[in-house]
Amino acid sequence: MNYRLMAYGNILKKDMQNYYLKPPNLSWGIIFPISWTLMFFLRSGSDVDIKAILPGVMALSILFGTTSMLSVTITFERKSRSFERLLLSPISLNLLMLAKTTGAIIFGIINAFIPVLFASFFVDLGGIQWTLLFSGVVLIAVTSTFLGLFIAVSVNEVFEAQTFSNFFRFPMVFLCGLFIPLEQLPRVLRPLSYLFPLTYGADILKFSVNHQASINRIVSFAILLLYAVGLFLVSTHNIKKRWIY
Repeated sequence: MNYRLMAYGNILKKDMQNYYLKPPNLSWGIIFPISWTLMFFLRSGSDVDIKAILPGVMALSILFGTTSMLSVTITFERKSRSFERLLLSPISLNLLMLAKTTGAIIFGIINAFIPVLFASFFVDLGGIQWTLLFSGVVLIAVTSTFLGLFIAVSVNEVFEAQTFSNFFRFPMVFLCGLFIPLEQLPRVLRPLSYLFPLTYGADILKFSVNHQASINRIVSFAILLLYAVGLFLVSTHNIKKRWIY
């Protein structure tokens, strides 16, 4: 048991040092949420309701942060064959992949609360259900990270990972109720919205911040958990099928 925890910790430490704690990644985690906030300010031409857009900015910060980092790092390590050396370590594949994904999950959680920090300087954040908010952020980070893992194990090149990521990410921006309520979407598009896990995560965040929700919170948590488990199992299955001969 001790050597498993040691291996888990060492893999996580290596990834944090080599990827997540690099200055470009840290600055990206700050610049991205600010850019989205400014975009909505320019679009509206008037004062932005910061609390209204805060859940959407948080969700996007998690989604783009986790999927971008993980899909690139896993694909890059496979190309450089360093991932194959990890496969030789005396730990299970599931524990290995949990160690490889924990860094992205932590990165996503930190990204989520950077907009909250900036928002606290401009609006009163009283009334936010912090426990529910943190739970939703963690689940979105886990689900988005495992989506990034699924993408990484489905391609061979880094540029393919980025392209495949956008195939999932950009529809989520417009169809998951981040900034446009689900009820205001065209009827023909609403069924697609409920296929994306971010729809349920964003709904949890909206209720936590603004007490507005379109989906029962128990249902949202259950579906996010199902997506997380399903994406992880499919990803590890693909690794065994495609990478381990």
